[in-house]
Amino acid sequence: MTRPTARVLALLEILQAGGTRTVAELADRLGVDERTVRRYAGHLIDLDIPVRSIRGRYGGYRLAPGYRMPPLMLTDDEALAVLLGLVAGRRAGLVTTSVAAMESATAKVRRVLPEALGRRLDALLATTDFTAPARSVISAETGVLLTLAEAARERRPVAIAYTAWRGRRSERTVHPYGIVAHSGRWYVTGADSDSGEVRTFRLDRIENATMVPGSFDVPEGFDPGARVLAGLADVPYQHEVSVRVQGTVEQVRSRLPAGVAVVEEQDDEWVRVRLRAERLDWVPSALAWLNLPFVIEYPDALREHVRALAHRMMTSAG
Repeated sequence: MTRPTARVLALLEILQAGGTRTVAELADRLGVDERTVRRYAGHLIDLDIPVRSIRGRYGGYRLAPGYRMPPLMLTDDEALAVLLGLVAGRRAGLVTTSVAAMESATAKVRRVLPEALGRRLDALLATTDFTAPARSVISAETGVLLTLAEAARERRPVAIAYTAWRGRRSERTVHPYGIVAHSGRWYVTGADSDSGEVRTFRLDRIENATMVPGSFDVPEGFDPGARVLAGLADVPYQHEVSVRVQGTVEQVRSRLPAGVAVVEEQDDEWVRVRLRAERLDWVPSALAWLNLPFVIEYPDALREHVRALAHRMMTSAG
């Protein structure tokens, strides 16, 4: 959006608050001169927005009584993209504007959405935990995402059709405790009727979701984000890795991506790092990034990968 266009819309936003605004006041709030304010008002009139010019010493501009902006006609997908872009960008630290500016922009978009869609998006924002900035995005179907978010807020069970990573398809009922966005994927975590345990499900593997009669309570102190990260660390992979690192739990956790490793405190200022990997070739780089002494416990194949990385580094340094 060009800067003049943004200011014209800012003028409309000020006038929608009601009352008559003097040209001097508008110029000050928009950071332009009074002649430019009159030009912006003309742009709004050209768009058939009923801006009234009030003459006299205390004159200025106001909107015709009863005028309101029409609802913003976005599809569910479009509205989801706009609001999540604003909220996730702020939470991930990707937006340099102030928190107040981000919240104001979010509120403006939310205010002009149709009521039913706005309630569903409110539910999503209220029940979603962002655990890390997204990388490549794997999309969840918007209807599934909004249905699960609404059910999580209202504490309603949801019937889902789910395809597991090995291809097994199942029908089950889930009590959604919370929605989590992590590394480009969406997850729902909660009690699962099929296993009788708290489970985590990837939303892109859910074919459909339907709220069903009933209600549930979320266990006191339950943290959806922490539960998803713990579950990801326990997913079975081809290689089991265990390494002892000389350092603190905080040092190691700050340098290993969340959800990749389990860090356990040991004696003598050492910690144990356990992780699972389909391939071992990336693990030496992660260990080097720690910049701490370490001892490989298993697997033995990891030692060869570490030696190979060390050799490449020495060759490059030479």
